[in-house]
Amino acid sequence: MRWVNIRPNRRAATLLGVLPLLLVLVVYLFASAARHAANPADKVLPTPAAMAAAMHGLLLDADPLSGQIIFWADTAASLERLGLGLGICTLSALLVGMVLGVLPAARATFGALVTTIAVIPPIALLPILFIVFGLGETAKVALIVIGITPFMIRDVAAHVAALPQEQLVKAQTLGASSWQLALRVALPQALPRLIAGLRLSLGPAWVYLISAEAIASDVGLGYRIFLVRRYLSMDIIIPYVVWISLLAIAMDFALAQLSRRAFVWAHQVDR
Repeated sequence: MRWVNIRPNRRAATLLGVLPLLLVLVVYLFASAARHAANPADKVLPTPAAMAAAMHGLLLDADPLSGQIIFWADTAASLERLGLGLGICTLSALLVGMVLGVLPAARATFGALVTTIAVIPPIALLPILFIVFGLGETAKVALIVIGITPFMIRDVAAHVAALPQEQLVKAQTLGASSWQLALRVALPQALPRLIAGLRLSLGPAWVYLISAEAIASDVGLGYRIFLVRRYLSMDIIIPYVVWISLLAIAMDFALAQLSRRAFVWAHQVDR
């Protein structure tokens, strides 16, 4: 029996996935206990009790100035920005990627432009975005769009362009027009790829969002993390980072389930 041929069932795969997380948690608890044994005032590795105490007010108590519960207001603001940015990215990637993938002339004309935009570091454009759009929500959303959209366009376009030529020839033999080729042949096969690209873009999207919120914002998960870092408030930073990770995992899981349920045929190989 070779290792490459061992395929754990769903229960075993779940257990194997949980074990490294438990190991990280145990290591953290031991390290935190050791540091607090040497220095009870240590702030680098706060204990779970210290994190719970620090987060209690942020989770349950309304802010005297805004009247909002800070943690949930930060979450809502960040998710709104992220959702709007990813929505624009997805729609743009689908439209432009389909055009570039289906039409060779369009791909030859605009492919180099998309590639050029894709290789520009988005964070380097952040000052320009703040100058052009101001310090409001537009610049933060624009950073996500500029950072994610070119890669998703290239991925969708490459996938559509690589469709088997036999499919296109058969469709045209049956009288399909260019518009019908795009809608009936290319689009159904591009949608699962689009969702896969969106899943891969979640990590970078969160990076761009946190970066924008850290520089110019008054509410948001990234804003709160960089606000409390000056006080070495790891008892707030760590729960916020864990919460961002949980949100990203939930979004990735939801997209995976959407793809599996809506495009069963595209996941037959995975079974």
